[in-house]
Amino acid sequence: MEVPALMGPAPTASVAPAPFVVGIADAVEVAAYRRLRHDAFVDDQGLFDRTDVDHLDQDHRTVVLVARATDGSGAVLGGVRVAPATVREIGWWTGSRLVVGPAARNAAGVGSALVRAACALVEQRGALRFDALVQERAAALFTRIGWQPTGREVLGGVPHLRMRWPVDRYQRLVDATKAHLAALFAGDRPGGAGWVGDDGAPLAGTDVIAACDAILPSMVERDPEWAGWCGVLVNVNDLTAMGAAPTALLDAVAGRDTSFVARVVAGLRRASDAWGVPIIGGHTQVGVPAALSVTALGRTEHPVPGGGARPGQRISLTADLSGGWRTGHTGAQWNSTEGRDRAALRDLAATVGRARPAAAKDVSMAGIVGTAGMLAEASGGGAVLDVADVPIPRLAATADWLGCFPGFAMLTADDAGASRMASPAATTRECGEVTSEPGVRLRWPDGEETTVVTGGVTGFGSAAA
Repeated sequence: MEVPALMGPAPTASVAPAPFVVGIADAVEVAAYRRLRHDAFVDDQGLFDRTDVDHLDQDHRTVVLVARATDGSGAVLGGVRVAPATVREIGWWTGSRLVVGPAARNAAGVGSALVRAACALVEQRGALRFDALVQERAAALFTRIGWQPTGREVLGGVPHLRMRWPVDRYQRLVDATKAHLAALFAGDRPGGAGWVGDDGAPLAGTDVIAACDAILPSMVERDPEWAGWCGVLVNVNDLTAMGAAPTALLDAVAGRDTSFVARVVAGLRRASDAWGVPIIGGHTQVGVPAALSVTALGRTEHPVPGGGARPGQRISLTADLSGGWRTGHTGAQWNSTEGRDRAALRDLAATVGRARPAAAKDVSMAGIVGTAGMLAEASGGGAVLDVADVPIPRLAATADWLGCFPGFAMLTADDAGASRMASPAATTRECGEVTSEPGVRLRWPDGEETTVVTGGVTGFGSAAA
């Protein structure tokens, strides 16, 4: 018996339409917004003399958000503007000139809706830091939303608070990719003392380094040839970070049918040939969901640990900045390696072995920020990265680059000025330092630091413990 059928359709509550909507302003709305600003900040409050227009109003990157009345008039009830804080965009944004017109000051939620929309917009556009100077009387609105005070300032004789919106982009990334590792291994110390959590594992009594990586099944299914290429790439990178020369590969590949598996194998073969590293065996299965894992073997008499750094040592990034975003993976996977010949790929793979830094990690799923955190955690500390000093491709946004898989990129630690990392196919630059305080912070051109990872990345702690 279907009770709803007997009772008829459920009554629907009458929902009043929202009195306003928030959106990006057009030219007419920008003019109306500026009139509201002038009335509030120049005429009423006297914060500015004659005009509150400044350089941000002339910056083509500035975005104005307005609250529009939905009563048919289209009246601008309030607005706010957001803009990058630096000439070269590095992920630092500011919000300013929040105003609500007299007609809407008694209407609930206009100011908070504008602030929430501004936070969402700048994060969508790659903000890693979002600041605002807020009148003390309005600070409670910002605090309720989640903003945090960072200092005080007086503008036009009126007390203001410097406030910041907490951006958790990289915390969410490491929580999704690495934070579960220690709990999964339940007290085990994979790799052994000195090598816990490393990119490869030294085989005791030999000069052999073993590494193993699996490719996300969704990526194998979506882009099988690229998955095969990356199966080799990430393993060669793991051996590179250990200072080892790659010697052999083994793969385990599965898929729904032979034609699909053949596409994965084609990517594996092409990459094997590109690096000149033979595939010597493995396992294949059909009639099952897509899967790929690759094991790599390499050799070195002087393996480089991921946890060998000391507080005060400088962190360098060595990255191949050529290429572009992999089609279908914009903002997530940078493809530089497919455009390189064998000589360049082998030279990149030899960088850590030649330089023998105090510590090295290859940048992978956790991005530059998360990988810096892993290197520092394994070394018993934390890391601070100087955002403006990180080498970055011209076509990549800072926020994407710091969290993506960058193709070839190595983070290393050495005494200041002592890095020997070098390759004609890569750019190397000091861009941070190891600290005694856990977690990862970003340091900005004004000297301010923002915490982006609050503690250890993997939970394994020091590799030496």
